[in-house]
Amino acid sequence: MKKQANNPPLDEGRRDTPLKVRWLGLAAGAAISLAPVCAYAGDQSPYSVPLRAPPANGYLYPGSNFFASWLNMVSVTQAAQPNWMTPLVTVTPRLEQEFRFDFYDTKDGGDRQGNAQNIISYGGPGGTRLEFIPAYNWEVIVATPPWATASGPKGSAEGWGDWPAFLVKYRLLSANKDNGDYIVTAFFQMSDPLGTPGQISNNVLTAQPTLAFGKGWGDFDIQSTISVQIPVDSIASANFTAAQNMTRFGDPILWNTTLQYHLWEYFWPELEVNYTYWPNGIHQGLNQVLLTPGIIFGRFKIGQDSPTRPINLIIGAGYQFAVTSDPVVKNNWVATVRVTF
Repeated sequence: MKKQANNPPLDEGRRDTPLKVRWLGLAAGAAISLAPVCAYAGDQSPYSVPLRAPPANGYLYPGSNFFASWLNMVSVTQAAQPNWMTPLVTVTPRLEQEFRFDFYDTKDGGDRQGNAQNIISYGGPGGTRLEFIPAYNWEVIVATPPWATASGPKGSAEGWGDWPAFLVKYRLLSANKDNGDYIVTAFFQMSDPLGTPGQISNNVLTAQPTLAFGKGWGDFDIQSTISVQIPVDSIASANFTAAQNMTRFGDPILWNTTLQYHLWEYFWPELEVNYTYWPNGIHQGLNQVLLTPGIIFGRFKIGQDSPTRPINLIIGAGYQFAVTSDPVVKNNWVATVRVTF
């Protein structure tokens, strides 16, 4: 998106429509209502306190501890899936429980994009986030907006990036490494525009349904997602009306695939292929392929919050670069820090 002019007053730059509120409320309400209050793990528990069908008040049984029951359910949930590492860019089909902070240093490029801006995002496109497992087969991700700075021939800007309000995962199929080492998961995500100018905001409220899957063979695994970003509402910017921003955004299709290898205990080298195609919008007909070689180190045990739930530190870094002509993103440094619990 081209750089906008000076930031307009709030009442001109934002358009908090009832439509936006309805979409966010509907999506959040559906996600919450579909998720069971707590999990049933049956005989799958490898731990000392197997879970049973819960009483009406949730996790608690007479004499039981809420947090102990919840953490045991998380352990049971993760024991029923592969034990791969979450990639740098691709959202894993695994259900994870962690705090996560990413750093992106992006150089836009290509004549079609019309700029060579450098955008640094503290928190990455997903924001600083908390990922947790509220129930068996379910994961919820909540995040803060990332803080971003933009600089280059089109000028400078800084402010909050678009808010990745929430992402909900539901695991459809899974097996751990002893039973096939595969997984299939469905996602749904909403991202809310905050209207920061200077290419930092898309000015579009998006819904993003995703299908994710993966398969492992020993120390090697493939994790992949395919999704579409659907604009459901928009806000006005300095140069364009809300309707124009909606049309310009289009409906990009994203396909991310990670090839990953587990080397020794703490090393996870990987190669990610990130493909985007724009069937419409300002980039209509354009497609780009980015390669992201990287390495992740972990899981380093730094604590224990229950007899079965270690606290682990994970760090990683990679370099993303375009291999197609006229890319929207030319290259990108990526770094990540995570603490699983």
